[in-house]
Amino acid sequence: MSLELTKRIADAVPPWLDDVAKRAQAPVQQFFSGRPRLHNLLDGTWLGVPLHPALTDVPMGAWTSAFALDLVAALTGCEAADQAADGALVVGIAGALPAAATGTADWRDLIGEERRIATVHALLNVTGLALNLSSLALRLRGNRGAGRVLSAAGLATSASAAHLGGELSFGLGVRVNHTFADTQPSEFVAVADETELQGLDVKAVTADGTSVLIARSQSGELCAIANTCSHLGGPLNEGTRDGDVIACPWHGSRFDLCSGAVVEGPAVFAQPHYEVRTNGGKIELRAPTDH
Repeated sequence: MSLELTKRIADAVPPWLDDVAKRAQAPVQQFFSGRPRLHNLLDGTWLGVPLHPALTDVPMGAWTSAFALDLVAALTGCEAADQAADGALVVGIAGALPAAATGTADWRDLIGEERRIATVHALLNVTGLALNLSSLALRLRGNRGAGRVLSAAGLATSASAAHLGGELSFGLGVRVNHTFADTQPSEFVAVADETELQGLDVKAVTADGTSVLIARSQSGELCAIANTCSHLGGPLNEGTRDGDVIACPWHGSRFDLCSGAVVEGPAVFAQPHYEVRTNGGKIELRAPTDH
């Protein structure tokens, strides 16, 4: 499935479904906004990378194992393979729950084409989970043949969903680091006059084509970090400052103004930071020497 086909799928989503998804986001966003520890946990802020992609490996791996073991059992009549397939199916079902929770956390901030594709991705995953739950129920009732068919169908459905998830990340840049391509000059370059930065103001400047946020800390130290939010690309200079922390105006990610460290998600990647100095009335910056 190419990115072009993925975009066609997004275009094929009926308007009513996109409207339902948009309305459903509001209570999800409200739920997470008052629970920073929970959304930092689910976003993967504590880990430094998005948590959802890692957790999806558990159900996909388990259901793939169940399919392989079902095939072995069907060809050989091995009861041990049947039992192992059932166990793998259960592991996949259990693993799908935290994957769904982290996926919901990622989905809450998406808009437009990305939201449409993510909504289809979620619906396919729900369908895959339902098929595997039905398969487990049939197996427990002794109808193993039908159970195998349903789990195979569930694997195919979930694999399609996984591919859409990959396209969201690698094709459309959802949950990737939006600052990874930012340039950082190796030598000091002038970006502003000292007089342009007063008190606790923040200012966006350009260094080698990259937007950089400069500010003074509460103690008066000059600071500079990438101005493009690593989460989904929001302009930090339009956000709200609270002490030495800046909040992205788009989704509320909060960063330390001097180190670029993530204070609160949904961002998981720190902002690149710069060395800053004044020279002849100019503010100059460069990449940190330990970069």
